[in-house]
Amino acid sequence: MSSLLHGLEVAKHNSKDSCWVIISGKAYDVTDYLEKHPGGSQIILQYGGKDATAVYEPIHPAGTIEKTLPQDKHLGAVDPATVATISSPQVSRDLDKTARIPLSHCLNLDDIEKAAERITNRASWAYFHSAADSLGSLANNQNDWKKVTLRPRVMRNVRRVNMQRTIMGQKSRLPFFIAPAARAQLVHEDGELCLARGAVKAGIPYCPSTYSTIPHKELVECMKAHRGNGADGVLFFQLYVPHERPQAVELINMARDLGFKALVITVDTPVVGKREEDERYRAELATASGDDSVLTEWSKPQEDEDGPPLRGHHSSTLNWDDLPWIREAWQNSGPIAIKGIQTAEDAALAAQHGVDAIYLSNHGGRQCDDAPSAIRTLLEIRRFHPEIIGKVEIYLDGWVRRGADVIKALCLGATAVALGRPFMYGCAMGDEGVLKVIQLLSEEIETTMRNMGATSLDQLNPSFVNTKRLEMELPDDLDFKFNQAALKAKL
Repeated sequence: MSSLLHGLEVAKHNSKDSCWVIISGKAYDVTDYLEKHPGGSQIILQYGGKDATAVYEPIHPAGTIEKTLPQDKHLGAVDPATVATISSPQVSRDLDKTARIPLSHCLNLDDIEKAAERITNRASWAYFHSAADSLGSLANNQNDWKKVTLRPRVMRNVRRVNMQRTIMGQKSRLPFFIAPAARAQLVHEDGELCLARGAVKAGIPYCPSTYSTIPHKELVECMKAHRGNGADGVLFFQLYVPHERPQAVELINMARDLGFKALVITVDTPVVGKREEDERYRAELATASGDDSVLTEWSKPQEDEDGPPLRGHHSSTLNWDDLPWIREAWQNSGPIAIKGIQTAEDAALAAQHGVDAIYLSNHGGRQCDDAPSAIRTLLEIRRFHPEIIGKVEIYLDGWVRRGADVIKALCLGATAVALGRPFMYGCAMGDEGVLKVIQLLSEEIETTMRNMGATSLDQLNPSFVNTKRLEMELPDDLDFKFNQAALKAKL
């Protein structure tokens, strides 16, 4: 008599009261985990009683469900002959009929995006390409760079150019690094391994997401294997703080034990932004599946005072008083950066609380609609809290698409910049795509430096840029003022 579970038995468990799923031929009882799932319970319930392997594997590191669920929720192997094949609803374009763009035809990062779109399915594209609400903050990211212009100097010897930079205490061959972005396996089977290999080869840092689809340990091993005897390419750990402190401490301990060189705490996601392109696709998928009742969990209101708020997938209580226990867990294993600073006031608060670096970002326009661009926030800091410049390291991201964008940020006091989406688009084309992104941007930086009359990054300063157009849009004063003398004394 077979000890395998019958598929019909699994199929009975397809509700909130009892939800089983099949992953790689094994059944799991995920009923108690539904409300804890970062993506919401409805995404799991859509596959309740069914084989969810195809949707699970591209976005979860190997071993996730085995480690997450208690052993008594591991129900055993399922007889494959008794499991019906799920027909996936189709709401995407026919990629086979779309002409592909060779990497050799990509002359800039916009071309990389266009090439990636041609080979990425609609579900994945909607996830990476989407932004919040009316796309106001995304538009700010796109438009504000052009409101800062360059002031080139001529008749200078620019035969040799040095683009090296120290980023969060680590040497980098270039003044940019790979920003955290999740779910790389949605666009390539090697996922974040493509980014790790590219970072090592180019000698730049990489900051994987908490939700990396490749286990962080494998990323560390990958970089060690490709680094050889050199010290090029390092990893920083991006932390989304979970609802429960012990889970956050566990993540920090893991990053510390694995040798990550910096801790980058994302603070702009007390709730997840309303990303309509992604959510519209989910709604269309639900309709195509014939189950209109399957709605995104992000639309679900808070059920009780102690429960997570609407779209609250990370800690919604994270505040400045949490920094001490985070520091204690990190044990001085490297710099701590706060990612998601969007105002001069919070930049000053971060400096007051002794963080090593502030990371200006509006999450790629994916969180708060009409939020300011990072370059605008940097100018706001220069106007209202110039004492911060040079006291803490400043990093930023947000639609960095040209070498000139990098130069502008460095001239205004940024230590380096980060890029997220361009690297995910490059990842769609594997290692070659990632390296192409690095090559295109580094060549533009080098060329722009020479045309500006600068031979090293240390020579870049505000005299090389004209910021009047963007400064006209800054506030004349801040409603919330700090005691300037006390702040300067503390710094």
